[in-house]
Amino acid sequence: MIVEGLVLRATGSWYDVFDGNQTIRCRIRGKLRLKGVRSTNPVVVGDIVRCECDANQEWVICDIVPRRNYIIRRASNLSKESHIIAANIDRAMIVVTLIEPVTALEFVDRFLITCEAYKVPATILLAKIDLLEGAEEAVAQFHEIYQSAGYEVIDISATQGVGIERVKALLEGKVTLVSGNSGVGKSTLIGKIDPTLNIRTGQISESFHKGKHTTTFSTMYPIGQSGYIIDTPGIKGFGLIEIDNNELWHYFPEMIATAGECRFYNCTHTHEPGCAVVEAVKEGRIAYSRYESYLKILDDDDKYRK
Repeated sequence: MIVEGLVLRATGSWYDVFDGNQTIRCRIRGKLRLKGVRSTNPVVVGDIVRCECDANQEWVICDIVPRRNYIIRRASNLSKESHIIAANIDRAMIVVTLIEPVTALEFVDRFLITCEAYKVPATILLAKIDLLEGAEEAVAQFHEIYQSAGYEVIDISATQGVGIERVKALLEGKVTLVSGNSGVGKSTLIGKIDPTLNIRTGQISESFHKGKHTTTFSTMYPIGQSGYIIDTPGIKGFGLIEIDNNELWHYFPEMIATAGECRFYNCTHTHEPGCAVVEAVKEGRIAYSRYESYLKILDDDDKYRK
């Protein structure tokens, strides 16, 4: 008998698959790893899979229904391998902190580029806003950078309940991925949204002011009447993959809105005369930090995307 279900949890060895009535513990059939997809994880949370019971009375994932989208990054230390974070997503939320720990803007930009490339709407959650009293200028600057690029930025504080209802409204009826660096409060946020989930949370390392991993494996939880939220392990870096250098600027909405005014149709927005994007950066209409990320990604990731 073959059943179809939704992958709720992926450990790399075993997978929890919900078939609409019960959760089945499954493993992967070996041949799924031999389809030419250079990924460290062939089955991920959010996948719709087909499972069957083998001769040993164990459930085995035998097929994956084609994905409508996914969020992917270059696997750590494996330049030609990819790591898919989750699949079949309606929205992605990246949790960002300006202190304890500090989220690098380039990390935010890399995440957003991937969302744009795979057509996943993205929302930025500026977390631990209660710790930023007296840093109003930094908060305003962060909002300006990303709101001017077209992204919604929501200030949240899980400890004080700030922004929680606004986030809840976005989750209803959607499959939402929550991602970010370790220690930014992803699991704490999800636990605040639904305390019955009993999600484990951790502390910030005092010596390095960095987060500790508390979520070991990606897990999908039901939220509200018909939504799901995906909690993921903290990510240190976000290497891009499957994105060509010549297409990179297509995933910066503010560049797309401006590039039509460039003198040359094939402008790379780096050195050409008459580049409207460069001019917009000089005039402050495109945030310098965003343009800096663009140039740095071109330089740093060139060897991986050839």
